[in-house]
Amino acid sequence: MLLKDKIAVVYGAGGAIGGAVARAFAEEGASVFLAGRSLHSLQIVANDITDAGGVARVTRVDALNQIEIDGHLDRIVQHAGKVDISFNAIGIRGDLQGTPLTKMTQEDFMTPILTGVKTHFLTSTAAAKHMIKQNSGVIITLSALSSALSGRDRTYHLTGGFATACAAIEEYTRSLAGELGSKSIRVVSLRSEAIQETWKPDIPEVKAYLEEGTALGRLPTLKEVADTAVFIASDRASAITGAIINITCGSIMD
Repeated sequence: MLLKDKIAVVYGAGGAIGGAVARAFAEEGASVFLAGRSLHSLQIVANDITDAGGVARVTRVDALNQIEIDGHLDRIVQHAGKVDISFNAIGIRGDLQGTPLTKMTQEDFMTPILTGVKTHFLTSTAAAKHMIKQNSGVIITLSALSSALSGRDRTYHLTGGFATACAAIEEYTRSLAGELGSKSIRVVSLRSEAIQETWKPDIPEVKAYLEEGTALGRLPTLKEVADTAVFIASDRASAITGAIINITCGSIMD
């Protein structure tokens, strides 16, 4: 098991990506602390994990509230003695895409930027304070393809503030990795293409457009994103920090 005896915290664990990553962490041996605002959604994921023989605990946490984040982590460390992995998968309002910037309100443009940067700052620095004491840890942030679209795709997608939010999260990841590297703490961002399993409803023409733009002719799956998160969180990725991991099936090539 790649994550045997690791203590992992997953924010937004009730969502599609957070839930998939939480299940994968548990499958690889981690004890997973599921955090989010919907106890019902979190409990579904926790039940899946425990039914499979894993360990999961559920707590309602607003990942935009520093007091709740700090208190939750303090309790985890008191209970488990450490925190090895922090993964943030809360939604940052990508639903505001589709409106031209010239027709978008300032509030709608700024919402994903402020939400995305704030939640990653709060959860990662809170975890880092504990990780510094133990001189180890892995912090994983979540970005998306929107930060590196081609000109054709920027014309097609109209990402609003979402692309700016993703670019800011990636740059924040690099900065934090630079600060924490001497403490043996790694910070890595996952950048995925659109994941069809998260779409509701499925739109065939959009799917075809996206698939045609990838080298593999398909889009990444939730399992592939989760498996990548497991690898990055594991000791097998011990030389990787400050990196933006490309999970786009070749729609972009760095």
